[in-house]
Amino acid sequence: MPSFVRRKRRQSTLNSVHDEDPLGGVANLFDASIVFAIGIMVAAVQAFSIMQVLNPDSSFTITKKDNKTGETEVIEKTPTEIKVKKVSPEKKSGAGTRLGIAYQLPDGSVIYVPEEDSSGKTSDE
Repeated sequence: MPSFVRRKRRQSTLNSVHDEDPLGGVANLFDASIVFAIGIMVAAVQAFSIMQVLNPDSSFTITKKDNKTGETEVIEKTPTEIKVKKVSPEKKSGAGTRLGIAYQLPDGSVIYVPEEDSSGKTSDE
């Protein structure tokens, strides 16, 4: 066999390696990123107990404070509705009814004790 035929055959085998799609590996990167994103979502669900939020029979209260603005939000979820109440640091004045006494413990927690009226019932009954 002449040498130029062998050279041509050798070059054609080298060129066949380069005939692949240069973007073929991008599909693998896309698949890997989808798996990674799903893993992050599953970890977030477990870390933040989001299943409790999605459970229709659960009830809970979350207090959230924004340190920049000083606003506090109280999120209450019952089986039938979700309420978001905003508490502002503004001072209010006016007439009102005393409902009870609040005590702050050394650990920072606050305990509310309702007052009893003359009939012996507490103010929240």
